[in-house]
Amino acid sequence: MKTSAQFVLALTLISAAYAGQDVVSALHGTIDKIDSGSKIVVVKTDDGTRHFLHLLDRTAVHGVDSSEVAAKDSWHGLSEGAEVVAHYTKRGSEDTAVEIDKVGQDGLKTLDGTVTEIDRGGRKLVVDTGTGTRETFLLTGHASEDAGRDIGKETAKGSKVAIYYTEDAGKKVAHFFEVI
Repeated sequence: MKTSAQFVLALTLISAAYAGQDVVSALHGTIDKIDSGSKIVVVKTDDGTRHFLHLLDRTAVHGVDSSEVAAKDSWHGLSEGAEVVAHYTKRGSEDTAVEIDKVGQDGLKTLDGTVTEIDRGGRKLVVDTGTGTRETFLLTGHASEDAGRDIGKETAKGSKVAIYYTEDAGKKVAHFFEVI
């Protein structure tokens, strides 16, 4: 009897642990407003939607230089008008930024292409750049799980995408991609 109770308890704890994991979503847009006091950044996407993201002290910010970090009208180097990719979680009606990556100088690079292969499990994306070359990207965990959700394995080939990436040890690492 004791073993059965321990087994049920273990299953309950495992279920609770998985239920506590937050699903991370991502979006690409421009910072419309930063309110450092309330720690909220508003990111406006191309379709005009404004996303209100709560910032935490542990929210990772990439692609900013040290002079931007010290700027008066910024939050950890982010400023209004900056193009970004934001990874966030949703709890109820509140979106919380997990990571914000600046696009452009010192940040994520961009490349447009046509998908020739996608392997989310193997974290790999291959695109034709339209110039006769193919580029292979390693997908980060966020990119593998969330990015390009509207691209299914069956419909991926031939989809035109914008890829937001960095280079690490000679390899291109996609942090986010979206259908264009």
